[in-house]
Amino acid sequence: MEDKLVLFNQSTLKKLLNKRQAESKFGEHIKMITDISNIYEQLKTLDVDYVIIGLPEDVGVFANYGKSGTSASWEATIKILLNIQSNKFTLAKKVLVLGHLNFESELKKLSTLNQSKVKDVAKARKLVAKIDKEVSNLIYNIICAGKKPIIIGGGHNNAYGNLKGTSLALNKRINVVNFDAHTDFRKEEGRHSGNGFSYAFSEGFLRNYFIFGLHENYTSDLIFKAIDNNNNIAYNTFEEIEIKKELSYNNAMEQALDHVNKDSFGIEIDCDAIQNIPSSAMTPSGFSVNQVREFVTYFGNHENATYLHICEAAPTPETETQVGKLITYLITDFIRANAN
Repeated sequence: MEDKLVLFNQSTLKKLLNKRQAESKFGEHIKMITDISNIYEQLKTLDVDYVIIGLPEDVGVFANYGKSGTSASWEATIKILLNIQSNKFTLAKKVLVLGHLNFESELKKLSTLNQSKVKDVAKARKLVAKIDKEVSNLIYNIICAGKKPIIIGGGHNNAYGNLKGTSLALNKRINVVNFDAHTDFRKEEGRHSGNGFSYAFSEGFLRNYFIFGLHENYTSDLIFKAIDNNNNIAYNTFEEIEIKKELSYNNAMEQALDHVNKDSFGIEIDCDAIQNIPSSAMTPSGFSVNQVREFVTYFGNHENATYLHICEAAPTPETETQVGKLITYLITDFIRANAN
């Protein structure tokens, strides 16, 4: 793992931080570590609660026939996050920015593959399985050290590594609430961004799974049948909440919390579910940014919230500031809610 982890350091911070007189920026108060050896020991002794890491890759999205671009969200986010104000609401001192996993060699291989060739997609799926190992190992170390990871993706394939790492660290199956237009519960056909939860479930890392705001148009009959027959899996749909108004947003959140809150749970946020946000499957019809912020606050506020994963955003040079701001809002919403 350690050769993949690129530590966030003082020189990167200097490059990205825009200091301003009479103001105190978030990046001026975060913690960093300087030595790559024995991450666990160092994290354990540090007085921080949250560890931020980036997973700049879109291998899993490619392997699921999606549109690439998710590898750019880490950089878009960190630039914005470091430059927000440090004040009594943003709690920068509780945060360690650890760095990111370097997937350049995987992305290089990916650039030689063709999505319309079955053989090439199979190769990409093998690469995802390698990425899984790195992610689950890093998350394992962070959770073992008693900290809460905030993971900036990448594709939704990384949900698997989050769940596996957390489950192994806590030595039990864990629960998850997934704010998503899709179930990501596709069949186990080689790893990709559409089956992180089905793999985690069948391999014994995931217990209770709730999909929040599922889109009725984008879930196959086969998947509906599979999840409807499984007591561990529950969902509500976007249409029930926002279109047919059969369920208020608050009741929908309560229903989801009720399914996962008895034990440690992860919070998964797929940017595909947010209206008009550049993502691997951008939607013209989805929840608003304020609704997703409310969601992160509501679930982050619970003592059993164990990690936050924000994935699938695919910023372009024109939209990177907006995407960076969105993800930064969600990171600080989670910390604020959870620290209380």
